[in-house]
Amino acid sequence: MRLAQAVRVGAWLLVGLNLLMAFGTLGIFTRMSPAIAVILERNGYSLQAGEDMLILLAHAGNAAFTASQQQRFYAALDRAKANITESEEPAVLKRIEQRAAAIFRGEEVARRETIDSIGQLGRINRDAMVKADHKAQQLGQAGAWGVVFMAVSAFLAGIIFIRNLTRRVVVPLEEIHTVMIAHRNGETMRRCTGADLSQDIKAVFVGINEVLDQCQAQAAARHGLAVDLFVEDSGKRR
Repeated sequence: MRLAQAVRVGAWLLVGLNLLMAFGTLGIFTRMSPAIAVILERNGYSLQAGEDMLILLAHAGNAAFTASQQQRFYAALDRAKANITESEEPAVLKRIEQRAAAIFRGEEVARRETIDSIGQLGRINRDAMVKADHKAQQLGQAGAWGVVFMAVSAFLAGIIFIRNLTRRVVVPLEEIHTVMIAHRNGETMRRCTGADLSQDIKAVFVGINEVLDQCQAQAAARHGLAVDLFVEDSGKRR
């Protein structure tokens, strides 16, 4: 039946929309998590390396670096160089590396210039983190609106499906039930009627009405036979 096929298609459409919304939401969150992780991975390491170098400078003061402090300073510098993510970083790191020997000797000018360079390195990475965070927020907002769009689509599809199901299935079933109750209560002339019906429902209504017509005809025939028998019996008694 076409009606049954339409109901099945509508139901599967709702299922498909809900699955699409579920997988879409999952995809949005799986994309946001790496975006946030990138902020920490790409820029957090450089900030940490800069802080380690500043700590060593603070501990050494105006004195010369010890061998251990030099080794730790170079280790922090190497971590920063291995994690270059912004175009401005190489020049800043090169200046820090060029002043390293003077820093280790305790030269005040080199120390101040290196502190300024490390501060510049931190600003570069913080600005990059702000930009990355802004992109992550845009992704989250776009994803949220995408989920809202899918939810609204599923809601509208559900409303349309319920209205069609009510008009094409529920209302005809209520009409059939009403006619059956009326026929059971003695209203033998009541028949199934309705406007804007599908071909399947019209066929069902026609079949039910034909059955009711046959029942009425059989009842009339039985009534007529009973009347004839009564008349015949009354004539014999006379």
